[in-house]
Amino acid sequence: MTIRRLLLFAPLALALILLQSYLWVPTYEQETRGNPERLSEFITASIGDASILNPVLSSDSASADIEGMVFEGLLDRDQNLRLRGRLASSWEIFEEAYFYVNNTVEVPGLEKGMPEELVRYLKRAKAGDLPVDSKLRASLDNITEITVVSPREFLVTQPVKGKEAETLKIRVRAPARIKFTLKEVDQDLFENLTHILGERYFSSFPSEKYMSLEPYENAAQNEERLKSFTAQAKEILPATEHNPVIVFHLRPNVKFHDGHVFGADDVKFTYEAIMDPKNLSPRLSDYEPVKKVEVIDPLTVQIVYKYLYSPAIGTWAIGILPEHLLNKEALRNEAIRRGMAPDKFSMRQSLFNRQPIGCGPFVFKEWKSDQYILLDHFRSYWEGEPNYKRYSYRIIPDPLTQEMEFYSGTLDTYNVQPHQVQRLENDPSYQNFSGLSFGYTYIGYNMRRPPFNDRRVRMALSMSIDVDKIIKYVLYGQGERITGPFVKQTDYYDHNVKPVPYDPQGALRLLGEAGWKRNQEGWLEKDGRRFQFTLITNSGNDIRKAVMAIVQNEWRQIGIDVRTDLLEWSVFIQERVNKLDFDALILGWQMGIEPDLYQIWHSSQTHPYQLNFVGFKNAEADELIIKIRQEYDHERQVAYSHQLHEIIAREQPYTFLYVGRWTAILDKRIVIKEVDASGKVTYKKITPTMTGNYTFYFNKWIKLPEVPNFAKEG
Repeated sequence: MTIRRLLLFAPLALALILLQSYLWVPTYEQETRGNPERLSEFITASIGDASILNPVLSSDSASADIEGMVFEGLLDRDQNLRLRGRLASSWEIFEEAYFYVNNTVEVPGLEKGMPEELVRYLKRAKAGDLPVDSKLRASLDNITEITVVSPREFLVTQPVKGKEAETLKIRVRAPARIKFTLKEVDQDLFENLTHILGERYFSSFPSEKYMSLEPYENAAQNEERLKSFTAQAKEILPATEHNPVIVFHLRPNVKFHDGHVFGADDVKFTYEAIMDPKNLSPRLSDYEPVKKVEVIDPLTVQIVYKYLYSPAIGTWAIGILPEHLLNKEALRNEAIRRGMAPDKFSMRQSLFNRQPIGCGPFVFKEWKSDQYILLDHFRSYWEGEPNYKRYSYRIIPDPLTQEMEFYSGTLDTYNVQPHQVQRLENDPSYQNFSGLSFGYTYIGYNMRRPPFNDRRVRMALSMSIDVDKIIKYVLYGQGERITGPFVKQTDYYDHNVKPVPYDPQGALRLLGEAGWKRNQEGWLEKDGRRFQFTLITNSGNDIRKAVMAIVQNEWRQIGIDVRTDLLEWSVFIQERVNKLDFDALILGWQMGIEPDLYQIWHSSQTHPYQLNFVGFKNAEADELIIKIRQEYDHERQVAYSHQLHEIIAREQPYTFLYVGRWTAILDKRIVIKEVDASGKVTYKKITPTMTGNYTFYFNKWIKLPEVPNFAKEG
C-alpha cells in the first residue's frame, strides 16, 4: 500500500496585508494581454512547501504533488480504477510454490522418501487419474509444471530472540522439495493438496529435524540457544512456500530528463534504495515482502516475493529513480565534491532531492523554499509532451490570499475552504468539482505514556468530544463522521460500526473506573496527580486550530487540564511525531484504495520515524493485518478488514473525527485538448474519475483565451 500524510497548514495573515496583496495583483486580462504565454502556464498554490523531492524518501502530499509531475511509475490506475501501464507496457503475474517432502506422513500407495514418485502421483492427480473435489481440481488445473528440487545444505546466522546482540549459527540439511509453477497465484493450493496428501502432511513437517546448532563451549549457552533455535526452525525451513512473481516488460526508448535511457537497472536500483537502511525510507514495509528483483534484460525485470502479498502490483506505481545519478559511485563522488565523509553519506543528503531528475511529463527547473517550485514540460515525454509548457507551484500559506489571487487570475486553482463551498458551488463562472476525501482527520494518543495506555481513558476522551458540532460549525457541514481506519467509500470500511457517542457523563464514569476522581477544584486526579497533558498540531491549519480549541474546552469541562501547542510543520513532524515526543496530536491520513494498513497499525512499525507513532500494539490486529496483505479473495479480505475495523474502534488509539469533503474550482477556459493522428483538434470538458480525481488528464489540459464551444472542433 502507497500511504501520504495529509498536509493542510496555513496561518492567517493580517487583514491589511491581505488587502494589499489583493490590490497589487494584476488581473487575468492584464496578465494575458501583457504576457500571452500565461495561457500555456498552469499555476497552482499550496499552503505548505515540499520537503524532499524524492519518491523513495518523502511522505508529505506537497512533495508528492511535484513528484507526480517529475517522476513516473511502472503503472497506475486509469479513470475506472483498472491498472494501466506507464513505464511498463505490460506484465505477467504467476506463482512459484514449494513444499518439502515430509517423510513422517504416509501417503497411501507411495514409498517414503521418494520425491520423484510423489511428483508422478501429483501429475496423475492433475491428469484426472485420481478422484479429486472441485477445489483441488481448480488448483491442479492452474499448475503448469511440477518438478523436484534437490536436497541442499546451508548455514544460517540468526539473532537470538530477545537478545539481538547474540547470534545462532544453524547448520541446515534441507530435504528435497517439490516445486510448482502456477499460471496464477493460488493461496489455497496447499490446503487443497491436503485432500490427497493428508491433513497433517504440511502441518507436521519437522523443520528442526533437519537443523543442528554450531556448538558453543558453554553448556548453559547451548541450552539457551537451543530454545531460541526451536522457536525459529519453522521460519528458517517452512513446510510450504508461496512465491508470487511479477514480470514487467518496460517501454523502449523512454528517457530521463537528462537524456539517459530508462531501463530495468533503474527499477532494481529503486527497490534497493528503498531497502537500504541508511536511507530511512518510509516505503520500506511496502517492499519488505520482496525476495529478489532480477534484471532479465534491459527491458525486462522480474520481482519475486517471499510470501503472499496481495497489494504487490500496486506498489510499483512509485516513481522510478535514475540509477546512474544515485548509485554508490555517484553518491561517493558527490560526497567528495562537497567535502563530506563518503562512508556516512546517503541518498538523504544528496542534492538530487532538491534538483530531481525523473522521466515524468515535467522537468524540474527551480525551487525557492517557501516561495515556489517551477517545472517545464518534457518535450521527449514518452506519451507526448504536455499541452502546458510550464507548471508553477506557489507556496501561499493563507487560504484567503489564495482565493484573492485566483479571482485575479494569477492562480488557476486553489484549495476551497469549507465556508466558501456554498458560495462557489453554483457559480456559473467556474468549473466545480467535489467529493468525499480519501482519508480522515483524527486525534492520536501516545499509548506508551500513561494514562493513554488505558483503553477506558482513550474511550472517555472520545466520548467527551461532540464531533457533530465540529462538522457543523468548523467544516460548515462539509464532512462526515468516521469510525475506523479504512477509506469510507470502499467496502473495507465497516458501516455497521457505530460512532462513539457524545456522552460526557458516561466519559466521567469510565474515568472513575480507571481511578480518576474530581478534586475540590474540579480537576480530575489519580494518586495525587492531576490529569494533565498537551495536545499538539501543526500551525497554519485553521481547521485543526479550531478543532483543537473545541476539544480543549470539552475536555476541560469534564476536569482534564489540557494544554495546547501549535508547531511549525517541520518541527511538528521531525522533532515531535518522528521522535515519538508527544502526548496527543491532531493529524490526518490521506489514503489509497488498497486495505493494507501495515505501516500505520502493525506493532512492528512503532519505532521512531515509522508511521505507527501512537504505539498501537494488538496481537489480534497484527494477525488480521497480515491476513489482509496476504489475502487474494476480495470477500475474505473485506471480512478481515471489518474485524480489524472493529478492534481498532474498540481500542480507540485514535479518536476518529471526520472525513472531509473537498471542493475544487477551475476557470472554464481550462479544457482537455486532444489531437488525433490527422492533426484534428478536439476540446472536451474536464470530468473527474471514479475516485474524484479531476486532474487525471492533466497532461492534456490547456487554457484557452475564451470558453470553447464543445460541440465545435478545429
